[in-house]
Amino acid sequence: MLWQGRSIRKVTGGRYAPLRGKRRTEIGRSPAETHIGEDRRRAIRTFGGNTKIRALRATFANVANRATGAAQKVKIETVERNSANPNFVRRNLLTKGAIIRTELGPARIASRPGQDGVINAILLE
Repeated sequence: MLWQGRSIRKVTGGRYAPLRGKRRTEIGRSPAETHIGEDRRRAIRTFGGNTKIRALRATFANVANRATGAAQKVKIETVERNSANPNFVRRNLLTKGAIIRTELGPARIASRPGQDGVINAILLE
């Protein structure tokens, strides 16, 4: 688990006076790390009793073509580029902003698979 509360250090390097300890609400979860593969999703309970759908593996993406305005469900072949982390390309991890190769051509992922549970992409031309 990741603690995502306030840092102990200021930007200048000084220390904040401790107001309180860590809280359970400040604990984060490990990333979903969505791979290419047979579809696998998981529902996560979030703050306030709401839910998020985590896509753990995905085979297809909803690719929108800006020229025609139509969207298609297309098979994902591989990850070509990912500006978030070059290592994600080797591991075929799907994140927002990643460039994927599909049957229609290269597309950029516009959704957040680990938060939304779906992969929406925009065709690059």
